[in-house]
Amino acid sequence: MERWIIRGVAALCAVGGFGLAWAFGAFAVIPLRGGRVFQMNGTEIQLVAISFVGTAVVGWGALHLLGLADRETSPRAYRLLRVGYGAALAAAAAAGATWSAARVLAA
Repeated sequence: MERWIIRGVAALCAVGGFGLAWAFGAFAVIPLRGGRVFQMNGTEIQLVAISFVGTAVVGWGALHLLGLADRETSPRAYRLLRVGYGAALAAAAAAGATWSAARVLAA
């Protein structure tokens, strides 16, 4: 029962990580497409940096909680889950970038 509670909390953290990764992609694509990555103003730097750091911290927390629940009992499944979660975070960032490029940059 305890493992399922930990997995549930880890799943909530993972969903939060997906949202932050999506926000990172949405905010990072605008200066990237404009060719002004190194000329961002302070607000843009804060948006990109906070969403990136938030994604990293929340993702680490989710994987840490999953490690508490599953690392000892099924290490192979835990390794596969880590790789899958990393790929899903990258896909969420790409989805945010695609959404932002289609809506904000097209206007």
